[in-house]
Amino acid sequence: MTGFRIEIDAIGEVSIPADAHYGAQTQRAVENFPISGMRFPDRFIRVLALVKAAAAEVNQELGLLPPEFGEPIVAAANEVAVGEWDSEFVVDVFQTGSGTSTNMNANEVIASRANELLGGGKGHHGPIRPNDEVNMCQSSNDVIPTAIHLAALDGIDHDLLPALEALAVGLETKAEEFKDILKTGRTHLQDAVPIMLGQEFGGWASQVRHSVARIQMARRHLLEIPIGGTAVGTGLNAHPEFAARMCSALAKTTTPGVRMADNLFEAIGSRDALVESSGTLKAVAVSLLKIASDIRLLSCGPRTGIAEITIPELQAGSSIMPGKVNPVMPEMMIQVCAQVIGNDAAVTLGGVLGQLDLNVMMPLMAHNLLQSVAILAAACRSFNERCVSYGPVILAKPLNSRGIVANRDRCRALVESSLMPLTALVPKLGYHEASKIAEESLRTGRTVREIVLEKKLLSATELEGLLDLTGMTRSVAREGAGDASRSGSSAQRSHEMAQGEDRWRDDGGEG
Repeated sequence: MTGFRIEIDAIGEVSIPADAHYGAQTQRAVENFPISGMRFPDRFIRVLALVKAAAAEVNQELGLLPPEFGEPIVAAANEVAVGEWDSEFVVDVFQTGSGTSTNMNANEVIASRANELLGGGKGHHGPIRPNDEVNMCQSSNDVIPTAIHLAALDGIDHDLLPALEALAVGLETKAEEFKDILKTGRTHLQDAVPIMLGQEFGGWASQVRHSVARIQMARRHLLEIPIGGTAVGTGLNAHPEFAARMCSALAKTTTPGVRMADNLFEAIGSRDALVESSGTLKAVAVSLLKIASDIRLLSCGPRTGIAEITIPELQAGSSIMPGKVNPVMPEMMIQVCAQVIGNDAAVTLGGVLGQLDLNVMMPLMAHNLLQSVAILAAACRSFNERCVSYGPVILAKPLNSRGIVANRDRCRALVESSLMPLTALVPKLGYHEASKIAEESLRTGRTVREIVLEKKLLSATELEGLLDLTGMTRSVAREGAGDASRSGSSAQRSHEMAQGEDRWRDDGGEG
């Protein structure tokens, strides 16, 4: 710190750190909002800078901004976009609901740096000015939601979808590996009819594939951006061609396929696309929470629990109990999912509290949505690489055979000791007679097979056919559930669901 400089704005004098590029409006926001210490994520700041760079280029094309101003603005914005000035973005997330403080933070930093590139000093107010040149044809009301959409798409496309895809492949690989392992199915946490371990893993893989499809369908509305609508959607103070040109420019520098919103008043007045996307992430979290909880249950033990599978031992689980190893990766995933579900509650309220012509919960919605994308992506990567596959998945195969291991003998012993195979005898003996056999087996400890043969209720050959435990799983596996072919069809169905949504849109939404 080398002291302070004084700037004057419409309210009066402001004391600003001398070595800061940001100016009076940013400093006032810092002083007004010492709330959480949380700022917008780096991804958002970098996308916001790309919006500013695109605006400077478009305004040059339109003849509104001379190249001697436009070029240094583009250069300064691109420096921000690669993270060179991260420390200059100091405004708390909990600020004015439009995000104006962060928009002005960007405008001031970019203007100051552009003037510096022209030979001026930090904080110089000319010749390039934050509101006039850097913010030309823009408003916080269209810039901030545009940046939120683009940042969310960037996180979804580059982090979350690849992480979910890798997890799906990891689970599908285990489904194939475990396709011949018979185990006890459980409903209501009680013994049920037999199932293949691979079928359980295939079900989890399908949940992840459906999550991918849901996200792909939700992202279509994120591709609509309100840039060019300025304050309320009328486009006041923006060139008539600004919006369309901005969408073309941003499709090249951020996300292909972005386009001007169908209705700019809706796109500025509401944040329904963010509510939809957050709700989709909540659904993904619910799926992942179930998967992690199931794996945690099936691995519990190792001596006194279910222990049908063993997950990698990653760290000591207790400071007092020697040898105890906890299921840390499933527990991590469960906590992440809980956070995402909580984030969605706040995003939902954010959508509700966007009265009249502008939503005023945008910073909170941006923070929560982008955090959900980021932590779900990181959790899926870690869960797959350090629990399911225990090694990055490449070309649909784990780097090694580590990861979740099936305890075959334990699975077999539990399924053979269960009374639920009696279900297969009901068509021959009737429910009442089968229930009496179950009661006697529980009371005496004798097997179902022994009791049925002793009472001569069925012949040994007939009983053997009916109590074919593996055969009991085939009726629900006709299409190959739990094997590689089923996994492949699951992935194909996800792709077809996304394609179907695109066809619906191309047809104008008509069924």
